[in-house]
Amino acid sequence: MKRKWIDQLHAAPAAAAALAVFAIGLATLGGAWFFEYVLKYQPCPLCLEERIPYHVVIPLSLLVAIAALAGAPRKLIIVGFAAILVAVLCNVALAGYHSGIEWHWWAGPADCTGQITDFKSGGGLLSQLQSIHVPRCDAAAWRFLGISLAGYNFLISLVLVALAAYGLFAPPPRAHA
Repeated sequence: MKRKWIDQLHAAPAAAAALAVFAIGLATLGGAWFFEYVLKYQPCPLCLEERIPYHVVIPLSLLVAIAALAGAPRKLIIVGFAAILVAVLCNVALAGYHSGIEWHWWAGPADCTGQITDFKSGGGLLSQLQSIHVPRCDAAAWRFLGISLAGYNFLISLVLVALAAYGLFAPPPRAHA
């Protein structure tokens, strides 16, 4: 009898953890794009930097899930989860730093400023400067229940850390029944 996919995930906890990291990471990045492109909340430079780990974690977690389901060597799965863990721990640190800046617990980076990229376009320098709006890193553009997007990214990244750690230490797949 052919096993259902849910039974396969139950039998392979590392694959389940990797797929959970994939789904949560994809949803988080999709949510960031929704806020940016649909709701028109422009991200600050730190917000953009906080997306970088997701560009690593999403494809890597999918590869780890496929490898785990295909019966790849456990050492390969461990290396994949270790890389995921490093990426999400970096994001925990970055999102925590950004949240602290928004709460004014410490000063933010000096580079939360915009760039003028084309001096040859019509209009003078002053008109270009007046038309540029770069969000400040120390001002939360949106909050829900008192938590900013950077704060939610911090919490989501902590969940991803827990899932990656679970996958790292998950027992090997059980034999088919």
